[in-house]
Amino acid sequence: MSLQTRQFDLAHVPQDVFGICDKLAAAGKRAWIVGGCVRDSLLGKAVADWDVATDALPNELMKIFPRAIPTGLQHGTVTLVVRGHHYEITTLRGETTYSDGRRPDAVHFVDDIAADLARRDFTINAIAVDPRTGTVIDPFGGQTDLDAKIVRAVGIARERFSEDGLRVLRAARFSATLEFELDPDTFAAIEPTLDTYRKVSAERVRDEWVKTMKAKKPSRAFEVMRKSGILAVTCPELLEGVDVEQNKWHSLDVWNHGMACMDACVGDPILRISALLHDVGKPRTRAFSEKTQDYTFYDHDKVGAEIAFPIANRLRFSNDERDRIVSLVRNHLFHYDNWSDAAVRRWIKRVGKERVEDLYALNEADLRGKGPIFKETDLAALQLLRGHVEKVLAEGAALSTRDLAVDGNDLMKELGLERGRIIGDTLNALLEIVIGDPAANERGVLLQQAREIVQKLRS
Repeated sequence: MSLQTRQFDLAHVPQDVFGICDKLAAAGKRAWIVGGCVRDSLLGKAVADWDVATDALPNELMKIFPRAIPTGLQHGTVTLVVRGHHYEITTLRGETTYSDGRRPDAVHFVDDIAADLARRDFTINAIAVDPRTGTVIDPFGGQTDLDAKIVRAVGIARERFSEDGLRVLRAARFSATLEFELDPDTFAAIEPTLDTYRKVSAERVRDEWVKTMKAKKPSRAFEVMRKSGILAVTCPELLEGVDVEQNKWHSLDVWNHGMACMDACVGDPILRISALLHDVGKPRTRAFSEKTQDYTFYDHDKVGAEIAFPIANRLRFSNDERDRIVSLVRNHLFHYDNWSDAAVRRWIKRVGKERVEDLYALNEADLRGKGPIFKETDLAALQLLRGHVEKVLAEGAALSTRDLAVDGNDLMKELGLERGRIIGDTLNALLEIVIGDPAANERGVLLQQAREIVQKLRS
């Protein structure tokens, strides 16, 4: 197979990469710049991580770079930390079968860069550069696919996807992050290889979801997942929204509204995942109202939170990430209509002060995700709420029991209470009083109120 060649601009390659390659050359070894860094550089994108491939064997790598971290020595990979930056150096290799759908059962080291590139997932990732000359080594037409904006598997797609189950999800992700189309044969190979995908750990799937959320339009990836069957394996709950018609307030079905909301959401990956899931409860709560002659979705926020909790657990999000997702799904439904100060304080208390900014972003994305019926004036109420919340927070009103002028120790000392549930119940009741009337947050007033509360609790 003849190698396609094109000159690569070496000006953007960090000097530390050249230093690594020079050290390998001094030891009589060859080196190439490989992988995603080559792809992104050819696309004119910023490169975060630079990787090097070499014909040096793993034991030779550790001798040449004694301070290297043996991150995957059995597969020929070490990590070198230079001035705080991590560089992966990997021995050229070929691979055998993948029994676990994740890692090769065995590897064999080779000295041919083209043979090493043949084991990689997609043509756009199977490009190498000679750091001495800038010559591009491209045996599978990766540059052509970059120009055509196509994600194509190296060789036979079914073989690549049967080796490593995560590759089908990577194909979906690249279609979004690079804004490329999937080659038809590559797409067609996904569904027949889903049994291998089922072997992929939840943690790896989660990481791909998080990376996908960095795309301008993550919906591109989720459409690939839906049409190929990936999502039916990972998150069938989302598929319940496909073709589920909404009411007059939406021009899109539940699925497409979720996609539009996720794309419109401005924020970190966990916030965008919350946007993806925010209406997951709608299909199970949909009902037709004879009175309004339209569909209703009563309690879809509550049901959605109940659905989102096991999804987040299943995908191994951290407890904090899971709780954030569930909280945002549960509290996404609100509309400001000249609330009183007390109502604003109660809303902040209910959703949590730390979630307010997230909910602004989610609410705006929800409005923009309505489709063609959205108008910029729809955001007016949200802007009014922002101003009202800022005013309430600036006034320093109590929003949690920690903000009260008394605490549990005061209740035990002044009212003779013992530790137990009655302390928390009393403090929560006092907080409700103070939220309604901030002036009541004085020690003497609260202790008198507490006596009356305790009397009622005990009666």
